Amino acid sequence: MKKLGILAGVAGLAVSAVFLASGARSADDAKLEQLKQQGFARVAIANEPPYTAVAADGKVSGAAPDVAREIFKRLGVKDIVASISEYGAMIPGLQAGRFDVVTAGLFMKPERCAAVAYSEPVLCDAEALLVKKGNPKGFKSYEDIAKDSSATVGAPGGGTEEKLALNAGVPRDRVIVVPDGQSGLKMVQDGRIDAYSLPVLSINDLVKKANDPNLAVIAPVVGAPVYCDGAAFKKGDEALRDAYDVELAKLKKSGEFAKIIEPYGFSAAAAMSTTREKLCSAK
Repeated sequence: MKKLGILAGVAGLAVSAVFLASGARSADDAKLEQLKQQGFARVAIANEPPYTAVAADGKVSGAAPDVAREIFKRLGVKDIVASISEYGAMIPGLQAGRFDVVTAGLFMKPERCAAVAYSEPVLCDAEALLVKKGNPKGFKSYEDIAKDSSATVGAPGGGTEEKLALNAGVPRDRVIVVPDGQSGLKMVQDGRIDAYSLPVLSINDLVKKANDPNLAVIAPVVGAPVYCDGAAFKKGDEALRDAYDVELAKLKKSGEFAKIIEPYGFSAAAAMSTTREKLCSAK
């Protein structure tokens, strides 16, 4: 009888474990079901072509939203609805539930990987500096800007470029937070900052549209790493992230991924050459 009692107890624990696991899966899967029912996913973007862009009619495009839109369609979520946000506000907004996912060129770093659940890599790029023609101060790196006591550099608030400049020794009062690319370009043109920093493709897009022969691009910035982003999900939404990763892998394997991002200038091979695990553990 004692043996039977022990077996019954073990069986009861096993059944409880099954129900607990099932409940956890149901809770995780509820997020995707919610998105399917509402018919869209709320995404945070930065309006920074070619990563993200918003047309005059409100249409959201750019490499990151285009990938997200296709993947969500495959998951049964009809569309995406975008909100423009500063980089520094994206993760807090995600954590507060104002967005369902960030698709904005939010590069993976260990501290960000600790705060959000990233997908596998989507877009990879290096850093660049926008300066006046001839690069009058001879900048090749953030350290060069730090060494020039009169030099100022503009960067998105809370973005990678701001942190790289500060880490290179540029004083806080000489790192100017710039709200968007057009403002940064205008500030360089007007001489209000000596350089403006963004990823290479973003800077090239700005210069192409400006068609100003008095501007020059320094790329890549010497000593700055190459970064990759991924779609960023709220911690606790790992089941949604995992479902996203499954479809992302299918896109990459079929060649559809390259067809989406390469017209914007990004390399599918670069994104497929690394992993979330490597990028999140990089020093």
